[in-house]
Amino acid sequence: MCDDPMLPPTVRRALEEYRALLTEHGPGWGEDPIMYVKEMGINAFVPDTTLFYLNLIAQAAARYPGAGDEELAARMVEQDFVRLARDTLGGKVSDNLAALRLTPGGASVEANPQAVLDGVPLRTHLLVDSTLDRPAVVQAAGTAHEIEPGGAHLIPIASTDEVSVDGEPVSLAPLTRSAAPAVLRLRAGLPCRWTVVGENEQGWYPEGASLNRDADHMPYFHGDDLTLDVPAEPLTIRVTRGMEYETLERVVTPEPGAETLVELTPTRIYDAAARGWYGGDMHVHMNWAGDTVGTPAQAAALQHGEDLHVLNLVAGNVASARVYDREALEHWAGQDLPWSDATHIARLGVEYRNDLLGHFYAFGLDDPPDRYHTGFEGTVDWPPNSAACVELRGLGAVMGYSHPFHFPIEEDDPPVKALSAGRNCSARELVADAALGLIDSLDVLSHSSIQTTAIMYHRLLGAGNRLAVTAGTDTMFSFNRRSTQSSPPGWERVYARVEGPLTAGSFAEAIRRGRTFGTTGPWLELEVGDRGPGDTLDLAPGDRVTVTARSIGPEVVTLQLRTADGVIAEGPPPELTTELTVTDATYVLAIARGPRNPRSYHYFGSYAHTSPVYLNLGGRPVARDQDLRWCLDYLDGLESKIRTHGRLAGADQLADHLALLDQARAVYHSRRK
Repeated sequence: MCDDPMLPPTVRRALEEYRALLTEHGPGWGEDPIMYVKEMGINAFVPDTTLFYLNLIAQAAARYPGAGDEELAARMVEQDFVRLARDTLGGKVSDNLAALRLTPGGASVEANPQAVLDGVPLRTHLLVDSTLDRPAVVQAAGTAHEIEPGGAHLIPIASTDEVSVDGEPVSLAPLTRSAAPAVLRLRAGLPCRWTVVGENEQGWYPEGASLNRDADHMPYFHGDDLTLDVPAEPLTIRVTRGMEYETLERVVTPEPGAETLVELTPTRIYDAAARGWYGGDMHVHMNWAGDTVGTPAQAAALQHGEDLHVLNLVAGNVASARVYDREALEHWAGQDLPWSDATHIARLGVEYRNDLLGHFYAFGLDDPPDRYHTGFEGTVDWPPNSAACVELRGLGAVMGYSHPFHFPIEEDDPPVKALSAGRNCSARELVADAALGLIDSLDVLSHSSIQTTAIMYHRLLGAGNRLAVTAGTDTMFSFNRRSTQSSPPGWERVYARVEGPLTAGSFAEAIRRGRTFGTTGPWLELEVGDRGPGDTLDLAPGDRVTVTARSIGPEVVTLQLRTADGVIAEGPPPELTTELTVTDATYVLAIARGPRNPRSYHYFGSYAHTSPVYLNLGGRPVARDQDLRWCLDYLDGLESKIRTHGRLAGADQLADHLALLDQARAVYHSRRK
């Protein structure tokens, strides 16, 4: 394992700098306060971030009636995020947030009391919630906070601090309750993910562990044979090891003043490596601003505790020129990270970012690139993303667009619906880069819209593009609480069928060859004849092939087989078989669906999607006219988007974008019959 004291000096200095930024600026680390940076200050306190976002849009629309989508996107950042968080919470308090209610009848603290052991102070936050029609002054730990009429304010405090409102002291007794101390020892026999939770959602952790909460707000930490101080009262303990394992649960009451041993070992649901498949997460940040600082030691514990075969830790910027974890990439580029072994490979990669054109991951590069982003802090949206694709491919990277699309569309919607409004990180250049063979994959599974991305993927395949399905969670170790982004890495995975031993190179090559499927948990196999994902069958008109999908996993309700023309078979798990008579070039892929399941954090539910088997007809690959036309119309819409919203310094920079689009158009036109 890689321990912090063994860090290279450049990486250690970078982490120290990040800690200083956190201390000085809070979760935004001093980044340009665009909307998602401003939102970082309240992420930890609003469990339902979707509701918060909808309320934010509604508030901006109410204040600026008649504003179009672009203006609303700009106005949203002007809103009072703390007040909006208070209104979204609707009076609720939680394990990490108490309320200081200011009413005409007086001030009082409302909290879910948290247990404290041996009088150790509780550190938490107070949400000041005023219903007064006048201003008030809250004094906390020697600092005065002015609260406007009806206002809201967040104040970090300790339970031993002195708090007053307009000079009148306020008791913080509701924050805590005393509990008899005990010691809990957890043992599984292998690194695992543990949850220990008590009354009022209070999580308990080993000393020094990051205080993580997943998208379901459950506390978790990783390791084996761990001890932690806990209250001598009923505790729920859960253990698992990523999506290939079941979750076991036990309720125990530790003995006061003694050590209580709990031994739980999760059992396997399936063993991918034994089948020659290895699961990876292509998009994970060690640091990306946040409420803590991620370290290589934390990354090692998370990867082994989740039994995640491949971990791509990406260096990337947030809203300024600073590229987080660039120093780690510069030190370890082209090398496996120190905790890697025969079945666990970790590498430093890149998230290349432009909020107008899209973000993409790069894995397996031999050296750092010269450029990591464009278009931030008013800089130009130039060169096109394609220039970065060429550079990163020259460095040996495999690449794919990340969190591609955020808003739902339907299969028959026009391309303009997919282009959407605002600088919202959507993968707008995808259709051009795919045509030119500049990318290898698409993260069909991410924290964004699986529905929209799958529809786009099917359009691209039907237009003759060969792209692998991949998955990237966008997990961020530097956030303790941020919806799916504070969940463990690998909660979505791309499984790749590797030839020979697992290495960064063999995994990247499997993606390039399309030997993949992406999943939130279920195992999914596809056979077309005797071929699997990424393979090509050259057939004659009227040839028949047997197509089979197989799944493993309790969450699967429906299996589906698709070609370029749509669904050809649908049925229950664990196996679905049909006969396909081939009359035109096409592709075949499989999808597994089910409801939301504890093994999946995605709002879309449980889901898996294979890369296709390609069925050529007389040597000709699939190229459906309706999909080609759709992609050409999309490129026309993208040209309009760049002309209207691109930040460009002169005609030459615009000409580079237009040349890229013309090259892509030429490819799509060449595929038309």
